[in-house]
Amino acid sequence: MSLPRIAVVVLALLSVGCAALSGSREQYFVCSYDRVWDAALETMKGQSIATYDRQKGIIETGWLDVPPTSERSFGIFGREGFGNNERARMTLSVKRMDDVASVSVLETRQRWHARGGVTQQALKWWPIEPSEEATDAVVDRLNAKLKEKGCAPA
Repeated sequence: MSLPRIAVVVLALLSVGCAALSGSREQYFVCSYDRVWDAALETMKGQSIATYDRQKGIIETGWLDVPPTSERSFGIFGREGFGNNERARMTLSVKRMDDVASVSVLETRQRWHARGGVTQQALKWWPIEPSEEATDAVVDRLNAKLKEKGCAPA
């Protein structure tokens, strides 16, 4: 295999790996941008929407306290009592294309004081992996709304 081909393969694997780590789920629909936008906005009703911009295609919820994905102790002595508080917010991004619109769903999740110790760095929110269940729930609701509107997945 030649060096340019190897470089292309490595670059493709790295880009796929980075996309998998981001936690974002993107789908395409054969539907107008306006219908997809309306369905995305309906999907997020009941959530505390902090930002929505139809021109940019962004819907973002505010931070919501969520149940912890796992109980966790801290330090070498397995200390508890720092709290396992987690918070999450959802971001939906709707993009225009010719006859297709894409929707990207991303959950950002953080845990309070996930690092042990008594430093200034220990007392803040730290990013953690998004919940697949929460993302699946939003994607399922979005798919149902778009199916009601007659939009087909591409």
